Amino acid sequence: MSYLRVLFLCLPVVLSAGASAAQGTTVAFGATPADPSQPVEVTAENLDVNQADGSAEFAGDVLVIQGEMRMSADRVFVVYDREASRIARLEASGGVVLINGPDAAESDSAVYSIDSGVIVMTGNVLLTQGPSAMSSNRMTVNLTTGTAQMAGRVKTILNPTPRGDD
Repeated sequence: MSYLRVLFLCLPVVLSAGASAAQGTTVAFGATPADPSQPVEVTAENLDVNQADGSAEFAGDVLVIQGEMRMSADRVFVVYDREASRIARLEASGGVVLINGPDAAESDSAVYSIDSGVIVMTGNVLLTQGPSAMSSNRMTVNLTTGTAQMAGRVKTILNPTPRGDD
């Protein structure tokens, strides 16, 4: 197949990706939907608890595990809902890595709202799915539906592999 034909065949994909970049791009994330009601396990080098405001800060090689979901960061700030005696959200910063099934994402920071099962990753977001990669300024992951939406200068590289010249 000639390179001109490959370019012609890929043009609609490239143009639709450009149009969706302005609106955001929805992709699958994680092999199976997650259950945000599962227990949250946090491991770190240090823990600082503030009894006055009901918060806790984990620092140093922080690892958060909930079912299949793994999130690591330099720092994770845990905000508790004191009335319900449960975790309300996790605020991660510094080299955030999110892994769910075969998919992985990196960012500068992330906020995980436990009740909704939604993680919002911001700053230099890089999503890796097998050999494919996408980047953006923001990615919203819905763990319960297994989807993610990327927004803010979404970029991907399409590498059509020609099978031979026609």
